[in-house]
Amino acid sequence: MLQAVLQTIDARRDQAISALKEFLSIPSVSAQPSHKADMRRCAQWLADQLSSASLQVTVMPVAGGEGHPAVVAKNKHVPARPTVLYYGHYDVQPPEPLELWTTPPFEPSVRNGAIYARGAADDKGQVWAHIEAILAWQAQGGLPVNLTLLIEGEEEVGSENLREFVAANRPGLRADIAVISDTILFARGIPAITYSLRGLVYMELTVTAAAVDLHSGLYGGAVPNPLNILAELLATLHDRDGRVNIPGFYDKVIPPSPQERQMWAKLPFDEKQYAADLKLPGLTGEIAFSTLERLWARPTCDINGITGGYQGPGSKTVIASKASAKVSMRLVPNQDAVAVRDAFIEAMRQRCPSCVKLDVECFGQTPAVLVPQNSRGIELASEAIEIGYGIRPVLIRGAASIPVVELIKSNLGIDALLVGFGLPDDCVHSPNEKFDLDALYCGSRTAAALYERLGKL
Repeated sequence: MLQAVLQTIDARRDQAISALKEFLSIPSVSAQPSHKADMRRCAQWLADQLSSASLQVTVMPVAGGEGHPAVVAKNKHVPARPTVLYYGHYDVQPPEPLELWTTPPFEPSVRNGAIYARGAADDKGQVWAHIEAILAWQAQGGLPVNLTLLIEGEEEVGSENLREFVAANRPGLRADIAVISDTILFARGIPAITYSLRGLVYMELTVTAAAVDLHSGLYGGAVPNPLNILAELLATLHDRDGRVNIPGFYDKVIPPSPQERQMWAKLPFDEKQYAADLKLPGLTGEIAFSTLERLWARPTCDINGITGGYQGPGSKTVIASKASAKVSMRLVPNQDAVAVRDAFIEAMRQRCPSCVKLDVECFGQTPAVLVPQNSRGIELASEAIEIGYGIRPVLIRGAASIPVVELIKSNLGIDALLVGFGLPDDCVHSPNEKFDLDALYCGSRTAAALYERLGKL
């Protein structure tokens, strides 16, 4: 039966591209209120596609209708058959700056073997690969597993309502395993299964001094300057060796095992080429660690934005009344996100002079995720990827964070298989985002084989 399903996918390549173009043309930007109607339109479009595959589909309100709707779909569930929960998201990042796009972000364009549009790789292209697999299975008599799809519309704004939604709908979302395709291959031609993700703590510091901006000639040298003080605070975040300078930050960090180090050392990774691809003269980070170790097994602290003072053309000699900075910390397995958050706040308060007011706000904390490498699910997924790509996958850790993985584990008690089809050069969250047509094709074949293999759970 799987062979017939794969042949159906092969025969639908043109239809798959056309459908994905239609999906990508809907500007489902969850962060911008002006696109609220587009969000609903996109959810309904998805529901219509899944209904055409004879699935039972519901567009469900979120946060009493105040949030963006979630699409939940199911095939006919058969007793004693494994149940798989597929999670994806249909919302996308804002496309700005628009002038840096070669073609408009919501007018999908195929060139150089890829489809370019906002959301192409994150996550609409990967969602559509699974839907192609579902369409093919349903056309050949039906899926070999009980499948529940949860495709939400708030991932790009932090999935703030998802935990409550999952808790409220737990009975209908119960499954034996979850599948998420929102990750990447290790490199072109080298598919991967991601078995660990870093966690995230996101903070904002605001330093306030005088009630209004002050003339820097009349007041300079006599009053505290929030920008100067903020810069001094931020400069304390790292020591000369690149380590994060927050007391207790590394207390629970577990180093990678010798087996992991050996596995990573075999990967075809060239640090010089990595830097050259990014147009960088060199790399940086914690000393005594390789780049892959820094990305996958070491926690970080990064300044994501600084705001304050005059930033227009020409000069304006003022001492700003306030200044702020956004800071994110990526965490590795075993670190306590709440403890890291509290340690960061305490360190900043202790280091801030008393002549200014310091406000610290947290925009969320998510722990890191680590899935056993020798699980039955990973073995079955490896077999599926070999069918889809013609090569066994490598096992990697992920440098980014996907909060829903922990949410699914804590609320539903199941692990997630992270089987992604994107590439490192897909420009996710950037202008000219793309998704290779080969990724769509191989991803659809992999998803089809994955559902067949997971039927053996």
